[in-house]
Amino acid sequence: MAWLEQKIRRYEHMRWAQEPNRRTLPFAWGLEHIGGDPKEPDPRGFLERFVEHTLEHSDEWYAVTPADDYLLADDVLTFTSALESPWPGNNRVHAQVFRARHTGPAVVVLAQWNARWEEQQDVCRWLNRLGITAVKMTLPYHDRRAIPDHPRGDHLVGPNIGLTLQANRQAVLDVRRTLRWLESQGYDHLGILGTSIGSSIGFVTMCHEPLLRAGAFLHVATYCGDVVASGLTTMNVWESLSTKVSHDDIRRYWSPISPYPYISRLAGTNKKILAITGRYDPTFWPEYTESFFHAARREKLQVENLSLPCGHYSMGVTPFKYAAGYRFGTFLFEALA
Repeated sequence: MAWLEQKIRRYEHMRWAQEPNRRTLPFAWGLEHIGGDPKEPDPRGFLERFVEHTLEHSDEWYAVTPADDYLLADDVLTFTSALESPWPGNNRVHAQVFRARHTGPAVVVLAQWNARWEEQQDVCRWLNRLGITAVKMTLPYHDRRAIPDHPRGDHLVGPNIGLTLQANRQAVLDVRRTLRWLESQGYDHLGILGTSIGSSIGFVTMCHEPLLRAGAFLHVATYCGDVVASGLTTMNVWESLSTKVSHDDIRRYWSPISPYPYISRLAGTNKKILAITGRYDPTFWPEYTESFFHAARREKLQVENLSLPCGHYSMGVTPFKYAAGYRFGTFLFEALA
């Protein structure tokens, strides 16, 4: 099947080359976004201490209370984020609500990096057909949360180390507040569906959120730093980061927002996991996916895997999107019954 792999890889590069508004932003330590001093003389030392403490106290770092200003209007839920970033427009969470019924199962849907408002709406409608309410939450710095001069989600994954940490933490807190709203509305069988960076955020949330029973993740890897340092879609981010830090450095610095360090937290739980991966993915490389599964098997987690002969972008096109959609739909239907 070498011809198929070559075709998929050509398609992946073509889609990457067509992405609009991509640019290379300057490197920054960004310690002020994680409680540090922007003039810190030893940023590496600060980050090492920060990472060690945060991983040890991740329950506190990801702790959240319900919002006190939930507002649902025209099937759009808004509320104030639990984390205040420097940009007010980013601090108001927007989520599209696709209600299947008024109680029962519900899923928070997290789209990919740089997803637009209208993307993955068909995913939500498909879940509705299965009797599952879907809430598609906008990620920080995306579409209605975009900040001036940044039409892309540059600050969710970018060469500012501290800001990326803050933004991904904010995303997890936002998901947990969304889940609190669903619980208050009477939904008691809750799951999560994430794609790419949404998969990473969703998995970290699942590891810290008792309400979640099941998660379906499209594309999985070990560390955010591994993906950014080696992936096709993040080459512009790594171009800046690599001027100051190594692959090992960024893997360590971004470990608090990565799936791998938290896998063991799911050991002994009844949470069910589905991972759908692309065999020819040039962004979430297979070796990192395999490392994720190795750790999951070691911890005896309830993990199912569907490996498709596609890549990162191509999972969203025919025929792969139908295979992925059928599988995550039936998985969530059964897991949240």
